[in-house]
Amino acid sequence: MNQDIITVTSPLLPNLDEFQKLLEQIWESKWITNNGSFHQQLEEALCKYLGVPYISLFTNGTLPLITALQALHITGEVITTPYSFVATTHALWWNGIKPVFVDIDPKTGNIDPNKIEAAITPRTTAIMPVHVYGKPCATDSIQEIADKYGLKVIYDAAHAFGVKVNDQSIINAGDMATLSFHATKVFNTVEGGALVMHDEKTKKRIDYLKNFGFAGETEVVAPGINSKMDEIRSAYGLLNLRQVDAAIAARRQVAQTYRTALQHVEGISFWNDMPGVRHNYSYFPIFVNSEKYGLTRDELYFKMKSQGIWGRRYFYPLISEFSTYRGLEGANPSNLPQATKMANSVICLPMHHALSEEDIQRTIDCVIK
Repeated sequence: MNQDIITVTSPLLPNLDEFQKLLEQIWESKWITNNGSFHQQLEEALCKYLGVPYISLFTNGTLPLITALQALHITGEVITTPYSFVATTHALWWNGIKPVFVDIDPKTGNIDPNKIEAAITPRTTAIMPVHVYGKPCATDSIQEIADKYGLKVIYDAAHAFGVKVNDQSIINAGDMATLSFHATKVFNTVEGGALVMHDEKTKKRIDYLKNFGFAGETEVVAPGINSKMDEIRSAYGLLNLRQVDAAIAARRQVAQTYRTALQHVEGISFWNDMPGVRHNYSYFPIFVNSEKYGLTRDELYFKMKSQGIWGRRYFYPLISEFSTYRGLEGANPSNLPQATKMANSVICLPMHHALSEEDIQRTIDCVIK
């Protein structure tokens, strides 16, 4: 008997009737893009929800990375992690910047601050860490290194929507931080993203850069790009913001159920919550020790798939293993033992607000058996 597919994620969708009412307002106004009312409302609402001073909305999560590098005049080399989605490094490449990979901390999957200093050269201008799976980076240690060497810090916080440490938003760390509002994320606007900054002057410059560099009807102040979020997705986001806390609570329950059920499965490990951290449960990675478990990671992955359970091997392969980046300094697997081990052992189990008890139990049974 064919079973329904259990996907690794599922989009948080606003109420269709409520969305229809906002669409009617947009249709009536005929203002569908270019910093309209819903765009402004969503920026204001996100600043309040996330606890950040300034935010600029974008049409996806990659363009904020590209724009942050432009706004901060980053050149030369940037130290980053190979354990992320490839957009992290693509943003550097598109700006003509050389990525320099360093290894990760196996306790978090994030860039290891203890490896950063050895990778700094006279050409290094910035550090681009990633809050992997929404787990907070060692922001204090990273900032200490950046201050010591006069480097900028741009966080790829694509996974970190709403995450706090000791009740403070981690998105405030660094010179800038970027968010993704892709359909697969905890909070989504179908496609979308944002850039978080600390002062009004920088906010104004970012807003110019995402609108072709226009500072007025006849004045272009920089070679910008078109990456504005439209009114339709802004309205969609406003509605989703009302229900994101409930979605995170549902995800938390899924995580707790997985941990209870899998804690004694030999050869399967996972992370528990970090003290003082308000997690968003964006992913639930498990790590397979094939000698103890009896199957390799890939054998389990394809077994799950054969039973209609679509986990994902986030993040495999490492960015440093793609042909574009394989020849770069620091990309050799011998330089990245922890990242290589994690990439070769990880499976992210289905994790979203809409999982049923049956979905969760099917996933658990597949892993246990």
